[in-house]
Amino acid sequence: MKIVVVGAGPGGYVAAIKAALLGAEVTVIEKYKPGGTCLNWGCIPTKSLLAASERIDMVKEAEDFGVEIGSDIKVDFNKIIDRKNKIVTNLVKGIEHLFAQKKITVVKGHGKILSSTEVLVTDEDNNTQTIPADKIIIATGSAPIVPPMFPYDKTKVITSDEAMNLTEIPKSMIIVGGGVIGCEFGQFYRKLGTEITIVEMADHLLPFEDDDVAKQLARSFKKDKIKVMTSDSITKVEVNDNGVTAELGSGKSLTAELMIVSVGRRPYLDNLGVEELGLASERGKLIVDENMMTNVDGIYAIGDVINSPMLAHVASKEGLVAVDHAVGKKSSVNYDAVPRCVYTDPEVAAVGKTERELTEKGIAYHVGSFEFRGLGKAQAIGKLQGSVKVLTDDNDVIVGASVVGPHATDLLTELTLAVHLKLTAAQVGDVIHPHPTLSEALMEALHDVHGQCVHKV
Repeated sequence: MKIVVVGAGPGGYVAAIKAALLGAEVTVIEKYKPGGTCLNWGCIPTKSLLAASERIDMVKEAEDFGVEIGSDIKVDFNKIIDRKNKIVTNLVKGIEHLFAQKKITVVKGHGKILSSTEVLVTDEDNNTQTIPADKIIIATGSAPIVPPMFPYDKTKVITSDEAMNLTEIPKSMIIVGGGVIGCEFGQFYRKLGTEITIVEMADHLLPFEDDDVAKQLARSFKKDKIKVMTSDSITKVEVNDNGVTAELGSGKSLTAELMIVSVGRRPYLDNLGVEELGLASERGKLIVDENMMTNVDGIYAIGDVINSPMLAHVASKEGLVAVDHAVGKKSSVNYDAVPRCVYTDPEVAAVGKTERELTEKGIAYHVGSFEFRGLGKAQAIGKLQGSVKVLTDDNDVIVGASVVGPHATDLLTELTLAVHLKLTAAQVGDVIHPHPTLSEALMEALHDVHGQCVHKV
């Protein structure tokens, strides 16, 4: 069987490797590099940058631990960027090595689907070739949304793509959007000394999370002297020699050296052949069934081009499901157990339903919570801010959870597994958690669902 994957992001390259492991003849079409947005402009490079700002905090706090380093901290921004680029390059080479090892053919260029059995590839020199296929998987990802009102010049008004490769630390920056991207970039550049103002239309940061979760991050931002303007919007933007001037719906005015527009991303379906093929879509996203198949037999779509969470790990899972169906196997995606992660300080991680969602749907629920400051391990490492919250239904089944605090994104896995397997708070809370660890906060919150938390004040 010949499987052609259009796009080599986290969904596409995982699908390609899985297909090769199952014995298919696989061709990947990619016009840039393997890894997509996640590896080249998103998940991995941002974590590399945030690792640098985390080291700055560690140095500043060292004296509290009895380690005297001195107050003269120097930041070599070029070295930070070089390290980020090296990590990305190494990981890209890793994917290329896997492709070669699995005998996956890589064709560089833009893919346009002509039919369910043919994909036309055009390279940068306008040379074309047609790739035959038995099954096709669309995994072309997404691109930043830039509303027309923003004079997007890639110099003073930029997106996360350009923010990833600045050559100097800006003195000031306006960030439009207080979601994951805006919060991560805002905190990173603030720790390097940039004056940051975040403008968010919703009434709190991270609009898709509960208010109490967002408030914990907002407290950290206030401590970092990041200015956050919620329930407000940008109405006009002007670029001048000195930078950017923005007028807000509230009547206020802001000026800064740079503006990052981070209001969301759109499916990248440009010149893919969607209309010609008659692929069904809704609000710009392709419609698929539970097997990731579109309305055209033999053509699948995964990741940011369909109506599912725009997350790398979701795209990867969808890629596995699409390949399974293509070769006659069966698997599925449990969208009720998708982890959501924000790599700020403190980290924010959540899975399943929020309190707001449960309330809006009229679903009765119970809450258990525990603050990290009550743990010996948190006290020992000096990471006291944050808490764990567990939500259960009337049958004690865990339907949602959030973790705000140190290593929250790693700790969430246990609760994600619980939501995925529909385990109860009693079942997971009965598990012996090692001491002293941060994971004890999960256990304490689970016990708190039943009012049996030993260490809660």
